[in-house]
Amino acid sequence: MYSSSHQRMLQTSSKSILTWLFLITIVLYTLYSSNIILFHNDQDDCTTPTTKENFQINTHNDNSSETMDTDEGDEKKKPLVDKLPRPREVNDDGDDDDGGGEVEAEVEARTEETKKEEDYGNNSPVVVRLTPKQMSERQDTEVKHIVFGIAGSSNLWHIRKEYIKIWWRPNKTRGVVWLDQKVKTQKNEGLPNIHISGDTSKFRYTNRQGQRSALRISRVVTETLKLGMKDVRWFVMGDDDTVFMVDNVVRILSKYNHKHFYYIGSSSESHVQNMHFSYAMAYGGGGFAISYPLAQELAKMQDRCIQRYPALYGSDDRIQACMAELGLLGAHPVAPLVSLHHLDVVQPIFPRMTRVSALKHLMKSVNEDSGSIMQQSICYDRHNYWSISVSWGYVVQILRGVLSPREMEMPSRTFLNWYRRADYTAYAFNTRPVARHPCQKPFVYYMSNTHFDSTTKQVIGVYNHDKSKPPFCRWRMNSPEKITSVSPRRDCCRILSPQKKATTLYLWVGSCQEGEVTEL
Repeated sequence: MYSSSHQRMLQTSSKSILTWLFLITIVLYTLYSSNIILFHNDQDDCTTPTTKENFQINTHNDNSSETMDTDEGDEKKKPLVDKLPRPREVNDDGDDDDGGGEVEAEVEARTEETKKEEDYGNNSPVVVRLTPKQMSERQDTEVKHIVFGIAGSSNLWHIRKEYIKIWWRPNKTRGVVWLDQKVKTQKNEGLPNIHISGDTSKFRYTNRQGQRSALRISRVVTETLKLGMKDVRWFVMGDDDTVFMVDNVVRILSKYNHKHFYYIGSSSESHVQNMHFSYAMAYGGGGFAISYPLAQELAKMQDRCIQRYPALYGSDDRIQACMAELGLLGAHPVAPLVSLHHLDVVQPIFPRMTRVSALKHLMKSVNEDSGSIMQQSICYDRHNYWSISVSWGYVVQILRGVLSPREMEMPSRTFLNWYRRADYTAYAFNTRPVARHPCQKPFVYYMSNTHFDSTTKQVIGVYNHDKSKPPFCRWRMNSPEKITSVSPRRDCCRILSPQKKATTLYLWVGSCQEGEVTEL
């Protein structure tokens, strides 16, 4: 039996042990809880990764969420966003639009905790999401979306087919070889299908230096379109002695929206040949591409267009001539007007004004629509048999008779070379000589006023006739001399209600309608 003093010591020791056990338990629980919180933050706090970030763009129209990779590869990836607000779409001009447009970045909707963290300098990631319409317009172009139309000759096929074998990818590339006659073929040669071109004997061809095969070759894109292939975005035209870098073709075409009108190519000849044919022509030898909707419009009018240009040499200049009639190069040029230079050495751009006042006058149109300034549209007055060129916001020219759109889009040489003693034809773009015949001199109407009509939602310009007296003309056709002013309503150009005794000519200049062609 223990003494009372010994019992008191045991009781005191037991209480002390229990106290320490209790304290140790509290400390361990606190440490364990803190460890859980720290671990939880390491998992969820993706806004402050230790090293690099790799944001993934989600292009699927579902509730899947974007993730972020870090160097901590063993840790489970956590979603950044479970739900994003519906993104606002932006059109090509940068304005809000309910239709499709460019990809717009939406900032992630943050939780209250994330907002608090921002006060301490933490930045939330930016997540990009595409709308369904944006996805359909911005999907990358692949090889399967491109169809090659290859122009060949039966006489040279046994040689030229070896070039095609170099770049053709069986079961991957799509396309057709168009020949003038049937040739012997072998199985498994790794070549595209061969078709025979349609009859072109009904078309006129008057160029003494060229060959009639140019007519057949110029219809390669149209005949390939009529084969009815599915899921086509681009047609690429090339000769049988052309070797394509297919992957580079895909990369280039991926930069453009295939739903718009595009005619893409380049010069592949000498400076002299560019002057003779056209700087605006995509040379067929090097190959050129036409977007599917533009190929559809070309197919509707190409046979009529070919008949209007029997004197042209080859197939590619016929294609370019038809593109001019479609309004492609006149209404939608390669580049807008960006700058004017060396103004001290040129005459004022408007007559009877100082250089500065003339430029201020031009800015009236620039302020209304800078994208259309000086862009050319061409139309024809069927009643009076006139050719009309509108350089919007600047000048309108009316010529007696008919000049083709291919000629009208070339500026006449009313200017000099920088080196005045140099060859005045040696410009890096196509020009046409100033007509010497008095009846072929254009009637010029300069912009006098431009304003926006809030009622019709149109930009209206008034162009008054230059006061210089026209030379005497013996032609019996109607003269534009009676027209004192022109009023274009801003790409395709149409005559509005022509009247025999009217002194004002009303033109509509706007977006081309489906199937509209600049022809008389």
